[in-house]
Amino acid sequence: MERSLTMELVRVTEGAAQESARWMGRGKKDEADDAATTAMRDVFDTVPMQGVVVIGEGEMDEAPMLYIGEKLGTGVGPAVDVAVDPVEGTEIVAAGGWNALAVLAIADQGNLLHAPDMYMDKIAVGPESVGMIDIDAPVIDNIKAVAKAKNKPIENVVVTILNRERHQDIISQVRESGARIKLIEAGDVAGAINTAFDHTGVDLLLGSGGAPEGVLAAVALKCLGGELQGKLLPQNDEELARCKEMGVDPNKVLLMEDLVKGDDAIFAATGITDGELLRGVQFTHGYATTHSVVMRAKSGTVRFIEGRHSLEKKPHLVMK
Repeated sequence: MERSLTMELVRVTEGAAQESARWMGRGKKDEADDAATTAMRDVFDTVPMQGVVVIGEGEMDEAPMLYIGEKLGTGVGPAVDVAVDPVEGTEIVAAGGWNALAVLAIADQGNLLHAPDMYMDKIAVGPESVGMIDIDAPVIDNIKAVAKAKNKPIENVVVTILNRERHQDIISQVRESGARIKLIEAGDVAGAINTAFDHTGVDLLLGSGGAPEGVLAAVALKCLGGELQGKLLPQNDEELARCKEMGVDPNKVLLMEDLVKGDDAIFAATGITDGELLRGVQFTHGYATTHSVVMRAKSGTVRFIEGRHSLEKKPHLVMK
């Protein structure tokens, strides 16, 4: 993939974040998602690549754009798989909460797992703990392994978990271990990425969330030198059939090379609302300001980018 694509992709997430941020706190998650999706699709038309959506807004009959199989880009440039989540945390945006992101990832064609839209059990860590975790091991063993890898007592380990009823057993086990917990209402892509940055205070992510989001998080952690392991959790016969149709074994532990193959991938995200890693979009004095991160696995480069965008050519973004 061409190095110049990294900056092109940031434009895509910046556009989606700006449009979605208009709906922050207004209680309308569908409108926030639709606005981001439309903006993301429009900017993709200008990106010099031959992209195909492998993780998107759903099948063609479910989504008018960014559907699985849709071709993106100008048709000139590298052939790539594209995974998108225009709003990672639609309910977060609707409530004006924490850690909503516009997210995308690309890799050479054929290198991203075509993850079915179902739950995935996940465990994610930053670079210090790579090779120390096992999704099939007891919770306490993984916490001890991370504590040892990061040279800190268990009581200083922070575990991020989605605040869901299905996670009560995991929450209880973490508390019994003596480790601390950061419960999040949504946004486990951000939760996984945060394990790779010391300033977020997060050491480990545990629990189940969306499988497509697991692939996006895996790309980010590949760029950052971290690790994510996953296991699909089909809930019924229809989802089991979907796994078979997409060629994914629901009984297999999915390692990094299963989720994103090869040595090259790019991940980009722009904050929609404020979070530990990225600030959200702000509208001030005729400008929108954005805060983004873009990473490339091949070089290990991580860039944080602050953007200032004139609203003169986007009057619909000027808040009344």
